[in-house]
Amino acid sequence: MVKTLNKLKYIYILFISVCIAIAGNAKPHKAGAKSLLSKTDEEVVTTLIAHSDDGIFNSNASYTFEVKNTYRTDQTGRVAYVVTTPAGKPLVKDSISVKISKNSSNSYNFTIPAMKPGFYKINFMINVSDYDDTTKRVFGIRPKEIRSSHPRPADFDSFWQTAKSQLAAVKPNYKVTEKPELEKDNRRVFLFEMKSLDDITVRGWLTIPKGSNKNRRFPVFVGLPGYQVDLKPMLGEDEDLAIITINVRGQGNSRDVIHPKRPDYITLNIEDKNKYVLRGAIMDCIRTIDFICSRPDLDSTRIEISGGSMGGFLAVALAGLDNRIKLVSAQNPILGDIRDLAGVAEWPINDIKEYVANRPALSYNKIMDNLDYFDIKNFAPNIRSSIMVGMGLLDHLAPPANSFVFYNNIPAKYGTIRIYKDLGHEVPKSFLDEDGHKMRDVFGLF
Repeated sequence: MVKTLNKLKYIYILFISVCIAIAGNAKPHKAGAKSLLSKTDEEVVTTLIAHSDDGIFNSNASYTFEVKNTYRTDQTGRVAYVVTTPAGKPLVKDSISVKISKNSSNSYNFTIPAMKPGFYKINFMINVSDYDDTTKRVFGIRPKEIRSSHPRPADFDSFWQTAKSQLAAVKPNYKVTEKPELEKDNRRVFLFEMKSLDDITVRGWLTIPKGSNKNRRFPVFVGLPGYQVDLKPMLGEDEDLAIITINVRGQGNSRDVIHPKRPDYITLNIEDKNKYVLRGAIMDCIRTIDFICSRPDLDSTRIEISGGSMGGFLAVALAGLDNRIKLVSAQNPILGDIRDLAGVAEWPINDIKEYVANRPALSYNKIMDNLDYFDIKNFAPNIRSSIMVGMGLLDHLAPPANSFVFYNNIPAKYGTIRIYKDLGHEVPKSFLDEDGHKMRDVFGLF
């Protein structure tokens, strides 16, 4: 059992490492660190400790700021904090005078005044004789009370039902080709191709264990792609699981018809919600589930879908539109509460604004109206699969308040969330381990 789990961990780590948007992996832990002396064997070391494992508090956030002085001189100055809104508007600040004796350590406790439900940025600053530095964090106050002020379109469900009906009218024409030259370890590799919405061909990879019973039906792990990520076959030594990776239209080996430059993908046909690239990409994911259900060697009752960043977005949308999914893993899903991304997330809002600015006949409000149909918060109420969401409080692509607006719309019995106070657009190995254990338990893989 332990050996099998270790193999599965490898698969998860390999998949997530390519699906999370690399641009979002920054950890703004410290900024502006500066030693005013050149003595390399002397320094001030600071450690910020939140009095909450996940950075979430009920009313008053509180921290301990530890300072270690290895200089051979006393350090005098101030320790301060500033709390701002996610958009950077100052709310509260405080500071204290400090004196840290040579070769000694001190700690300072801070309690932040009570805040209303939401997320807040906090910067801790130290400015002493020979050193200054800033440590940046985010904390949340009762985030399960956060709600969006923007309504779901009244015809949201009918819009997507129309898309699904149009997809169903396209014959999939599945084509599966074994690729022995790509095989490694103990898995067979297959390229699969299929027709999707608008009669566009999309492609993906299927790998299954070698030497298995011909009548065996494998549970399926489906990897969904991050933004402009070219997913390859996922290999490993797991002996009881089929693995699918899909490249939706305009990505990887599905770029023969739609092939925009990387920055242009997010705005491709964004002025028309019926032609927007993500509408087709979501239908490509549904067609992937159709493909699984068409094969006698794959168990359509045991399907997990997983993705990070844009792959997390696709996982949420797919779960909200297709009840054939058993388990969902969404890491740092983007496009949550889209209308409130402005001012807190540079991407994709800045790209969208630039797109509008270059088209005088197009309005930003019209684009927002279209994007309401692609906001993950609006898919969430329809989710009927067990979903595990991972988020980092320092995420600048999927900000925590926007992520919680989405999460709070999931029916309570289906959702689980894991919050990582020191991470940005990423999740740790522990999230992947927990998800892997859950999948094996639910699917009975022992």
